[in-house]
Amino acid sequence: MKGNKGVIDRLNARLADELTAINQYMVHSEMCDNWGYERLHGAIEKRAVQEMKHAEKLIARVLFLEGLPVVSTLNKIAIGPDVEAQFKNDWQAEADAIKAYNDDIRYAVEVGDNGTRELLEAILKDEEDHIDWIEAQLDQIKQMGIQNYLVEQVS
Repeated sequence: MKGNKGVIDRLNARLADELTAINQYMVHSEMCDNWGYERLHGAIEKRAVQEMKHAEKLIARVLFLEGLPVVSTLNKIAIGPDVEAQFKNDWQAEADAIKAYNDDIRYAVEVGDNGTRELLEAILKDEEDHIDWIEAQLDQIKQMGIQNYLVEQVS
């Protein structure tokens, strides 16, 4: 099915976001593993896998719309030097993604592409869950202090 060029362009932009997130989260996950924070390693790795599934769905949708998925574009990756900075960088990436997905949902509705709208809404829900988890971690750090928080992350 020949898709709307604007929709395909937006899907490829979200694909770049997801591919960037995968890289950022995998580095953060491995840094946590290196520091011995096994709980964080597992949680962040799981989020990276969810982002991979988002990328897969975006690629499939672009192909369905007879477009060409662009997998060679990455945005700036923000690697945090410590756990709290990682969470702040990840929060910003998720906040940007939520805004972009909402904008793209509105566009899909405008051009009458309800299949793309449904896909984007499903991914948006996951991104909102991601930011909620990050905010909970930042709240815990604020309430108990970074040292006590990190003690809880060692398995």
